[in-house]
Amino acid sequence: MAEQEKADRTDVNSLGEFGLIDHLTKQARVENPSTVKGVGDDAAVIDNGDLLTVVSTDMLVEGIHFDLMYTPLKHLGYKAVVVNLSDIYAMNATPKQITVSVALSNRFSVEAMEELYAGIHAACERYKVDLVGGDTTSSPKGLYISVTAIGQGEKGKVVYRNTAHVGDLICITGNLGAAYLGLQLLERERQVFLADPNMKPDLEDQNLLVGRLLKPEARKDMIELFAKNKLVPTSMIDISDGLASELYHICQQSGVGAFIEESGVPIHPDAQQMAIKFKLDPITCALSGGEDYELLFTIRPHDIEKVKYLPDIYIAGEIVKAADGIKLHTTGGNLHDITAQGWAHFKPGVE
Repeated sequence: MAEQEKADRTDVNSLGEFGLIDHLTKQARVENPSTVKGVGDDAAVIDNGDLLTVVSTDMLVEGIHFDLMYTPLKHLGYKAVVVNLSDIYAMNATPKQITVSVALSNRFSVEAMEELYAGIHAACERYKVDLVGGDTTSSPKGLYISVTAIGQGEKGKVVYRNTAHVGDLICITGNLGAAYLGLQLLERERQVFLADPNMKPDLEDQNLLVGRLLKPEARKDMIELFAKNKLVPTSMIDISDGLASELYHICQQSGVGAFIEESGVPIHPDAQQMAIKFKLDPITCALSGGEDYELLFTIRPHDIEKVKYLPDIYIAGEIVKAADGIKLHTTGGNLHDITAQGWAHFKPGVE
């Protein structure tokens, strides 16, 4: 019997994150006319008359998404909210409410939870959203935080992943790779501390890199800029798992390919320098690092006049036919395939 059970068991790593989601949701059927968009985008979309309701949920798990050795609880609470609001903005919508559910072990005190919720309340104040509910329960080990964000978008202006067209221009906000390199820096100091607890951490005054990891911001300003300039992207997604993964999502769901210029991918000078110090390729950090929470979006070519004078937006490439694949044109003149698997959430030995 044990041998049979082993033979029937499929390791989740064989599917990967995206493959597992597709496998588990392929039988989901939409029964209600008010469900405009279900599984498969940054947020679900529900028709509520004059406006569309946009809903997104994310969970953060201790030991997988954060390490409390270097993550202050107040920062964690703030980040838990922001990463969900980012999904709402990625739909060209505005978040209005959140719910927060927390599972915690008995190692956490009331004072610790007050710190966590101080960060949650700070994010609510910063982004003008209301905390309207949630749940608290115990866990046998560690801390789990689940946030659901609820927003509103105008009909005809909510943006999806599956609506990019051949010829569209690919745009990126902000800069990429900084959060990943902040993680490398903190992990290095963590290892130094574990080897010698008397050693003082040396973060090399890298406030930008560490801040991008521990206290990210969602691009509310970009959605406001779009509205002010009457710009509606043809597709959009937030960059949480790295540029490569997000570009893969848009291309797969839109049935297109993409051509990215390495010179068009924005990378902060501090991130470039830290990548070199860690003997990493800066463009690889931007493509695969994740947790930047910038926006990747596409526009019609005639909308370039609306974009090219807007601050903090970079035109990085073009949408091409699916048969042309998803390619990176390096500064050295070479063409490379861009592949993405998403985060390896299901690590061997993690239960």
